[in-house]
Amino acid sequence: MHEPEQSRVPDGFRLKGRGLTLGYDRRIIAEELTVAIPDRSFTVIVGPNACGKSTLLRALARMLKPVRGSVLLDGQDIAALPAKRLARTLGLLPQTSVAPDGITVAELVARGRYPHQGLLRQWSPEDERVVAESMAATGVADLADRLVDELSGGQRQRVWIAMALAQQTPLLLLDEPTTYLDITHQIEVLDLCARLHEEQGRTLVAVLHDLNHAARYATHLIAMRDGRVVAAGPPAETVTAELVEEVFRLPCQVIDDPETGTPLVVPAARRRLRHQEPV
Repeated sequence: MHEPEQSRVPDGFRLKGRGLTLGYDRRIIAEELTVAIPDRSFTVIVGPNACGKSTLLRALARMLKPVRGSVLLDGQDIAALPAKRLARTLGLLPQTSVAPDGITVAELVARGRYPHQGLLRQWSPEDERVVAESMAATGVADLADRLVDELSGGQRQRVWIAMALAQQTPLLLLDEPTTYLDITHQIEVLDLCARLHEEQGRTLVAVLHDLNHAARYATHLIAMRDGRVVAAGPPAETVTAELVEEVFRLPCQVIDDPETGTPLVVPAARRRLRHQEPV
């Protein structure tokens, strides 16, 4: 019997978008997007502001209904999946997360276990263990009794990631997880994401603004401009001076990062700085 195309899942791609036209109200952001997220990858979506990065991520997470096209998870249209089943497979860390007033770190992380609860399955020692392990993995175990509102930006971001971890989903989507963080906390969060990918085999999809961070941490890169995918593949193969100029309109050199050997974008100097002028 012939198997319908929609039910066939190519090896290595559980999450895909096919022929996606995306927008808000009557404003179209992206048209005819086709993307495939490699399994067990750390995929990063990059591009200039308003190019459709977060819009694409929201569609992949079923937070935005496509105008046309479909998002497929394990060969099924994501729109047709029961909410709890989806929440046990795909976790989302949105761009802006607001915790309820008066909630502690442990209480917030415990909310990640909601998809695993039901009439016949209430809170269990297994839930307790997963919450403890999620807080330990993100380095917030010693903050368990603190109010989330009292934490620094970097601490709060790690707590939200711990909650997403507690869902125990094989796919985790993060929308600009380093926004508003200083450089130290940015690196801490990205190092944490890299460990989750490498040590736990999770598939991560993140939207990042910093191209050099993306090139350093991603195993798969999707570059967008004006609502379309310009390039996709390993950073070492996709991040070139030509691509950066096409996507970001930024003349540059691309060299090897002296720490990691990954591509490093060095913008061309548009003017000579005063302190560099010969005396």
